Amino acid sequence: MSIVEQGLSRVIGVEGEPDRRVEGLDDEALLAIHRSLVLLRTYDDRSVVYHSQGRIGTYAIFRGHEAVQAGLVHALEDRDWVFPSYRDSAIGLLRGLPASTILQWWRGHPTGWWNPADVNVASLCVPIASQVPHAAGMAWGLRLKGSDAVAGVLFGDGATSEGAFHEGANLAAVMRAPLVLLCNNNQWAISTPLEAQTAAERLSDKAIGYGMPALRVDGHDVLAVLEAAREGVARARAGDGPTFIEAVTYRSAPHATADDPSLYIDPARVEAERERDCVAVYEAYLTRLGVLDDRRASEVRDEALATMREGIRAAEDEPAGDPELLFAHAYADPPSALARDLEELRRVHGR
Repeated sequence: MSIVEQGLSRVIGVEGEPDRRVEGLDDEALLAIHRSLVLLRTYDDRSVVYHSQGRIGTYAIFRGHEAVQAGLVHALEDRDWVFPSYRDSAIGLLRGLPASTILQWWRGHPTGWWNPADVNVASLCVPIASQVPHAAGMAWGLRLKGSDAVAGVLFGDGATSEGAFHEGANLAAVMRAPLVLLCNNNQWAISTPLEAQTAAERLSDKAIGYGMPALRVDGHDVLAVLEAAREGVARARAGDGPTFIEAVTYRSAPHATADDPSLYIDPARVEAERERDCVAVYEAYLTRLGVLDDRRASEVRDEALATMREGIRAAEDEPAGDPELLFAHAYADPPSALARDLEELRRVHGR
């Protein structure tokens, strides 16, 4: 079943449906969302190129998922927290993190880290779903401190089959933590299709077990994601606890640069879903509103590309990391073998 046929909540019309406007979003706010989408898309496209050039390591591609990421961030306020998955690696760009910092994370460089409190964006989690209990704990802590800030956590469909997801969701619900749980259901857990990793008809149904409300939206529609996230944020800020949002998308790119999806995908389905690309869908919407024209769209793309070029330049200008960092904080009383390992590592790298 294509995403168009699934009866999802939308703002941007599909197959003859009329477009809507989201309350409180003027033209400037709509254009700000567009800049975010283009910046994320440019980061992703350039990162795939940088990987092919050997300039970053294995990279988790998020092309086509930008609407989920930008929709959440634009529904939050600066004081609110974001807990990304590894597939949302560039979301910090929307909170002011330099592109070089995120690129260095993928390069394995010591400067590829940030203080989460500076931008209210948590460190990236690679173990699946491990960021969900982190987010639930932060949200509960905010509530205990009397803050009206909330947390939003992003995760994929595969994460809903992990114990960490269930523990985090249960904790948030029982403690009425101010948390928005945003699931990017892109139909694939690496090479495992959705129907092979859960028997739930809809992932949003899983929220019932935790006594929390759930919303289900078209994840290609950034405004539908934003509208749902706003609803969840409003509930959380009012003290009414967490909300689960299922944003239905489709992973039309490889899982990562190390993946060969031709072994398991349906090429016809991929091509059909690419026609619903979230950036193109949103640009067409803005064009119909008379808010975006070719000149402005080109300027936004040029700005994003300049940001990425400056980011890779700044990253590559950093001196190489000290190999001793791999060992310095591993043991309070290091075994003698570590010294030999460090010496060998320095020899191999000419350090």
